[in-house]
Amino acid sequence: MTNEELIAKYNKPVPRYTSYPPANSFVEMGEEEYLAAVDQSNKAAVDNISFYIHVPFCQHLCHYCGCNSVAMARNEVVEAYFDALHREINLLLPHLDKGRRISQIHYGGGSPTSIPLHHIRRLNEHLLGSFGTIENPEIAIECHPAYLNDEHWEQLIDCGFTRYSLGIQDFDDNVLRTVNRRPSLLPVEHIVERLRQSGAKVNLDFIYGLPGQTVQSFSRTIARAIGMRPNRLVTFSYAHVPYIYSRQRILEKAGLPPEAEKMRMFEQAAEQLARAGYCHIGMDHFVEPNDDLQQALERKQLHRNFQGYCPRRITAQVYALGVSGISQLDAAYAQNTKDVARYIQYTSEGRLCIERGYALQPWQRVAREVIESLMCNYYVAWTDMAQRLNISAEEVKEALNYDVPALQQMADGGLITLEPTHIALTEAGSPFVRNVAAALDKMMINNNNRFSKPV
Repeated sequence: MTNEELIAKYNKPVPRYTSYPPANSFVEMGEEEYLAAVDQSNKAAVDNISFYIHVPFCQHLCHYCGCNSVAMARNEVVEAYFDALHREINLLLPHLDKGRRISQIHYGGGSPTSIPLHHIRRLNEHLLGSFGTIENPEIAIECHPAYLNDEHWEQLIDCGFTRYSLGIQDFDDNVLRTVNRRPSLLPVEHIVERLRQSGAKVNLDFIYGLPGQTVQSFSRTIARAIGMRPNRLVTFSYAHVPYIYSRQRILEKAGLPPEAEKMRMFEQAAEQLARAGYCHIGMDHFVEPNDDLQQALERKQLHRNFQGYCPRRITAQVYALGVSGISQLDAAYAQNTKDVARYIQYTSEGRLCIERGYALQPWQRVAREVIESLMCNYYVAWTDMAQRLNISAEEVKEALNYDVPALQQMADGGLITLEPTHIALTEAGSPFVRNVAAALDKMMINNNNRFSKPV
């Protein structure tokens, strides 16, 4: 099939599968149910532990943003929020096995670097003072470089981060103005070099499919990024979901690129990155050949959580702190309130602030493993999966919507190879991996939830 034919047939709204089940399947959950899941997670024979900290504040809001973010609050609100984060840690600590070791800490938002950076240092000290770590843990932060000068970058380096994700989105000033995104205060080349000198790894993050972008303009952006030789380069597909984030409607007036052109932006970027020696990981990551992610992919041991792709070395159950954070435990998800004032109030009263979540049934835990393997490794071998889960291959398939005629149609269309022993994505099918996962998902039968399109 041509790209246009694939888009016409398969560019339908499907889950992003950052979790299974997706977050819009979550139901009401309270503190007691969450703590029971935490207790169960301590018994799941998983030594590592990972923390995600959500900092919702932004100096200003970008029109495309699909994150839980709020315009920068007064200093006293920021102070109160970080006091609440420390209280949440203290409320959670008695329920966690102190023998577990931190493998990953990740700050997201919002813009975590929009606030006074001493708050970040104190949180790192609190967490790292409460647990041991694996050898070379990943301590990562998402950065908006528009408001960071040299002194700020030195403060971040002193916080001990091992990986920085710079949210560039595009180097084209016209595109940035259209989407209300400020450009970097300092030359990005200067920032990357300083962070590299500190011994840290650097990701450069971009978004394609924004108003004003063309194949040619996005190609220039990628070429400039390649010249800096970041450790990882990420090309996120813009997800247009104005029924969830009303601010995105502004972009409709500016005009979004046609789907075929959007897909070509990604293909052109992928070709440039391949020529430059980068390896393609999952839906949107490109990494150096010696990267942990590439090595994990070669062993078909790549994993994924809400923070992104990760190798088995740092894979862990994730405990989320702050508003809207989603904890990913052995058999449950649990999401904090999205309201900053309520979050501060709950923790000041000595309560955790879980509002939504999902307790997985045994068959859903099987489906989660299959879908994660497909989304990360583009491959599932039924016998290998069965051995990993200590069940039969038939029991693995029973947890899925294993519809051979529907899957064969995808194989005939060139998206997958379908064999009795395994299922694998083709190169042409990789942009539609979410569609293949959805085809295997029992929960998508008669599902009326709304999702974004893959392209």
